[in-house]
Formats: sequence, C-alpha cells, structure tokens
Amino acid sequence: MGRAFEFRKARKMKRWGAMAKTFTKIGKDIVMAVKEGGPNPETNSRLRAVIQNAKAANMPKDNIERAIKKASDKDTANYKEVLFEGYAPHGIAILIETATDNNNRTVANIRSYFNKCNGTLGTQGSVEFMFDHTCNFRIPAEGQDVEELELEMIDFGVEEIFADEDGIVMYAPFESFGSIQKELENRGLEILSSGFDRIAQVTKELTPEQVADVEKLLEKIEEDDDVMNVFHTMAE
Repeated sequence: MGRAFEFRKARKMKRWGAMAKTFTKIGKDIVMAVKEGGPNPETNSRLRAVIQNAKAANMPKDNIERAIKKASDKDTANYKEVLFEGYAPHGIAILIETATDNNNRTVANIRSYFNKCNGTLGTQGSVEFMFDHTCNFRIPAEGQDVEELELEMIDFGVEEIFADEDGIVMYAPFESFGSIQKELENRGLEILSSGFDRIAQVTKELTPEQVADVEKLLEKIEEDDDVMNVFHTMAE
C-alpha cells in the first residue's frame, strides 16, 4: 500500500467527532461551492460532490437545501477560504484550512493557539510545500476489479487505488478532481464520497511525551468553528 492508504487509515481514526461539527463543516463546504460555481448541482461539480458527502454523512435534505439558500445571502459575501501555516513544538509542520467571514477573528484565534502551546504561526508558503495536495473518491466495491479499474483510471490522473471496508478509494493530484469525477459519472458509478487532502511528504516520529505536546495544539485548532481541516507532519 502507498502513502495515501496509510494517510487515510490514520485520518479515519480522527474523524470529526460530533455530528453537529460534521454538519457545520459540510454546510460551509456547500456555501463555498455555491459561491464558486452557483447553486445548481447539475452545472456545479464541486457542489455536486459536497452534496454527495452530505448524504454519506446522513445530513438531512432540509439542512442541505438551507445551506444552498444561505450561500446566496448577503451575509456570506465576505465568506472565504484561508490557509494558515505554522510549526507545533518539536518541529512538526501544521497546515490549517479555514472558511471564515471574519479573517481578523480567525487570525487572532489561530495565533493564540500557537502561542499558548509553544508553537509558531508561520508566513504564507512556509510549510505548504511539505504537503502534496490531493483529491480522493470513494465508490462501491461491488462488481469492481481494483487492478483493472486502476489501469483504466490512470489516464484520468489516478495515482493510487485500494479497497477498504467502505469501498474502493482513489487518490490523485488536486488538479485531477474534475476529470476523475466526470469519468466516474460517465461510467454510471456511484460516488459515495469525495474530497481533498494534503498528505505530508515526510513525517517525523516523536516520543509519547512529544506527541502529547503536539496533540494539545491540534485539539485547540480543531475545536475552532472556522477550521475545516488540519494536516501535520507528525507520524501517526
């Protein structure tokens, strides 16, 4: 198995805990997707993908529709995605994806978490280069030959494919998302979920005591309402 498999295995152990947090995150994903490509999922591939993820998370249809409607409200005019970079204790690089309607608030909060946990908030580009920006798709495994599918999908950008207990998972560079989504839809394959990850190119082993120091910072960051995803270079 490759890096994507190991990364996904580790991430699954740290899924969003509370259902409310999951729905809030998906709601923000919907807002950002609508702002980018409009409210019609038929013509907005990013929104179509987020709706698939919402259904996979058992998000009620009413919640999905409210989020789409909210995206066109004037209150979301200044809503934007912001990337934060920095270092936790013991030289662990951290990359934080946020969606915020008040950048000053988010910056202040993120900076305070780093300061309180002996970390350092970095400048743009300080650690992003240490992570590969990838996209992923999960489809049902029934009726599929993983090796054959890999040979067929490699032309569309898929670099790694494997089966787990939830289906077949594909990983590819971020830029390949659209072509892979289109091909899967053209084949009539159900997309159970899809998304984006940032996989550390190199990870660092820490002692249990050092891990606790880093986890303290990660927990504070992940609890922030503006934070969507957190990635790091600490070996799981």
